[in-house]
Amino acid sequence: MNNVKTLGLLVFLSVLVVAVASGLGASPVVALVLAGILNLGAYFFSDKLALAASRARAVEEHELPQVYAIVRNLALRAEMPMPRIYLMEQEQPNAFATGRSPAKAAVAVTTGILKIMSYDELEGVLAHELSHVRNRDILISSIAAMLAAALTLIARMAFWFGGGRDERNNPLGAIGVILGLVVAPLAAMFIRMAISRSREYQADRSGAELTMRPLNLASALNKIGQATARIPMDVNPAVSQLFLDNPRKAFGRRDGMLSLLSTHPPIEERIRRLQELSVR
Repeated sequence: MNNVKTLGLLVFLSVLVVAVASGLGASPVVALVLAGILNLGAYFFSDKLALAASRARAVEEHELPQVYAIVRNLALRAEMPMPRIYLMEQEQPNAFATGRSPAKAAVAVTTGILKIMSYDELEGVLAHELSHVRNRDILISSIAAMLAAALTLIARMAFWFGGGRDERNNPLGAIGVILGLVVAPLAAMFIRMAISRSREYQADRSGAELTMRPLNLASALNKIGQATARIPMDVNPAVSQLFLDNPRKAFGRRDGMLSLLSTHPPIEERIRRLQELSVR
């Protein structure tokens, strides 16, 4: 269902791009090409950008033998190449994976997560992160970002070059123009965040299936959720969505409507879903 939801959101976002472009008299092809060029570098260098932004350093096996052993075993089970391992000197327990393909994958963990996790919990966390790479979530998020950027470009082109200003030639009328210029880009942002949350749910599920022990990840999430709410990690917001849980959570809560702007679903709901998996 998570994959179906993701596909549905991407299709809706694509339709929105074409509809808004048509209503505002802009070219969706031009906008998509420009947005694609803007996001191309981010896609191909996603691993380097994320690792640099999080100040992660590469570590060898003798430095983190347990992490290497777990990741190697999981990679064999998932029939993936062994990813590179990185360490972040951060007290907050967290982790992320990046890379546009399994061959370019990297997994980064914080010093904080190594202090509080049992072997089984750490395995659950790392299975979740490998699942992001296996599920091609970097590609999915890049497509969503490109479509959202295209909508913004369409709105700007219409504003600066007069697309859609003549109401007589615009079937949407004045209200439609406002919706296209203001509401559509906001809707794209909401959809992009919804896709991010959907991919987290899917990585939880895929990781649980990889270890066949969903309660281990549920236990890890419980610990991480409590810690991220009180231990801040000042990382670039652009890469915060990669982490197992929002690393910037301690800087402010996201309740009510603001939860729609969150890149991560509620920890409590993630744990509940994992608990349901354990009894099937």
